[in-house]
Amino acid sequence: MNTAPHLSPDVAHALASLRGEEIDASMGILRRDGLVTATTRVAYFGLYEQDKRTLLAGDVRARRFRAMLIDMSSGVQHDVLVSPAEDRVISVVQLDVAVDGQVPVVLEEFSLVEEIVHRDERWLAAMRRRGLTDISTLRVNPLSAGVASADEQGRRIQRCFTFVQKTPHDLGWAHPVDGVTVIVDVVAREVLDVIDHVELPVPEEDGNFHLPEWVGEPERPGLRPIQITQPQGPSFEIDDDGVIDWAGWRLQVGFDQREGLVLHNVSIDDGGLQRPVLYRASIAEMVVPYGDPAPQRWFQNFFDCGEYLLGGFANSLELGCDCVGEVTYVDATLADNDGGVRVIPQAICIHEEDAGILWKHFDNWNGSSDSRRNRRLVVSFFVTVGNYDYGFYWYFSLDGSIQLEVKATGVVFTSSYPGGGYPYASELAPGLGAPFHQHLFSARLDTMIDGVDNAVDEVEAVFVPRGPQNPTGTGFTQSVTRLRTEQEAQRFADNAKNRAWLVSNPSVRNRLGAPVGYVLHPEGRPVLLADAESDIHKRATFTTKHLWVTPYEPTELYPAGDFVNMHPGGAGLPRWTAADRDIDDADIVLWHTFGLTHFPRIEDWPVMPVDTAGFVFKPYGFFGRNPTLDVPASDHCAPAAAHGHAHHDHGEHP
Repeated sequence: MNTAPHLSPDVAHALASLRGEEIDASMGILRRDGLVTATTRVAYFGLYEQDKRTLLAGDVRARRFRAMLIDMSSGVQHDVLVSPAEDRVISVVQLDVAVDGQVPVVLEEFSLVEEIVHRDERWLAAMRRRGLTDISTLRVNPLSAGVASADEQGRRIQRCFTFVQKTPHDLGWAHPVDGVTVIVDVVAREVLDVIDHVELPVPEEDGNFHLPEWVGEPERPGLRPIQITQPQGPSFEIDDDGVIDWAGWRLQVGFDQREGLVLHNVSIDDGGLQRPVLYRASIAEMVVPYGDPAPQRWFQNFFDCGEYLLGGFANSLELGCDCVGEVTYVDATLADNDGGVRVIPQAICIHEEDAGILWKHFDNWNGSSDSRRNRRLVVSFFVTVGNYDYGFYWYFSLDGSIQLEVKATGVVFTSSYPGGGYPYASELAPGLGAPFHQHLFSARLDTMIDGVDNAVDEVEAVFVPRGPQNPTGTGFTQSVTRLRTEQEAQRFADNAKNRAWLVSNPSVRNRLGAPVGYVLHPEGRPVLLADAESDIHKRATFTTKHLWVTPYEPTELYPAGDFVNMHPGGAGLPRWTAADRDIDDADIVLWHTFGLTHFPRIEDWPVMPVDTAGFVFKPYGFFGRNPTLDVPASDHCAPAAAHGHAHHDHGEHP
């Protein structure tokens, strides 16, 4: 049996999160070589992970780092690989922005845009036509531009909406100035165009949920404290490189500016043998496509990882607010846009929580009654990207199951509601609309089920027609179909057939002779709801299938490509899988699309209660029997026989 690679200090160090001294050393080299100047901004900086094939073979090499740079005076952009240990730049690629796309948005662009727009006479005139003359109350919301038009080629632009913020404490999302789109070149620092599409009333009603005087008495009567305690401390241990040991699970926790939380070398103990399940797991991309085709908002499609760098917007979590119980926090160290070290305190929360019943049975024949409570290890982080807030929760359970749950909350993106049963938005408050939209995530799962050579079968329930093999018409069965190439493995979920995907290791057998495996259970909600010829379909093709499978290739990291910002489309998964490479009994990566299709409710305003999406990755023939028989009963659950439960024959009424 293939076992998990030994997480020696060298291997763990090679995959650990960024360290401040590595950022400083790398920036020193980039400045020395003239790649970072006074006008350069660091759009992204992160660990360029070593090829896992050499790393798992024990050939641990010096850490390298990837920097995406933009000169804000010229617009010139570079993709750079640097090695502090070797004191050199490994490679430099200058982007052809019309073809390659552009580096992610930098924070400077957010503040820059409002200053530029506030000086533009065309925008001022559009505001005056609406009776808006107090410029200090007008917030300009910069938004990623999507695809460039013919006259925008080569420019770095943002398309902007306007909102009214009546006071410094007012929720500006309640007052959209709909119908006006401003196009700004952030390098030239000029407004290219102001398009006054339509004049719609600015909604007047406030939405200041964060102000006690607006909400009223905040205490709901009758709610008494809930206390979660572990008097002897948590059951897990974590070292300086983020390696966690908990109840047989072992995994390494890391953090990236683009993906946020990254997990490595996830394995579980089975009779003293540490068996691998995943080499690497993360959210590699997420996109929020809006479904209102009105001329002022057709472009609204936000790639929160590739355009905005989701991990960089991580919250500092607070005990009792974001996490409860016996909590361990991990800071995130990142590079800021000037190349300095930025630390987000308490960015990752790690804790245990009760998860209800693990298993339970009262037996009528032998009189036994047993139950065990489940608990799970929770590794989570929360981000705020613009108006929305997302929590990402990885759950590791005692039975070997892994679950990812995304919790979406925050404030929905608003518009003016045109009225008359407008088909592309909901009305949330008088005159206030919220366009229909989706939140689509791509989980990148680099599987390692008892070794790196894995295979994928599609498993689904099958109705069997009445006939010689099913004379009563009550039989049903399942089909198992091997997905052998990249094209075959582009699949939709189908809940009517209970469709799921079994990832197995053909060379490792369980005690009954079948390959060991884990099953990916999808939620099966809608994929991208956009025409195949639309710009967003071309840019976010990964969202058009629930499942993609590719052979491992260390440069294939992001499903929409490396440079999503203003990319014309076709990058990432559609380009890679065109080769239709073999994925059967191979080192493979699963890309799973899941998410929410949101038709906003009145109840989602002014702040949205959490909505959830995710998936489960569950052992299937991986263990020889229920792996939780060794979980002790809780103190309050003594065996039933001790309480004198009566014995009943099967079928006998008590």
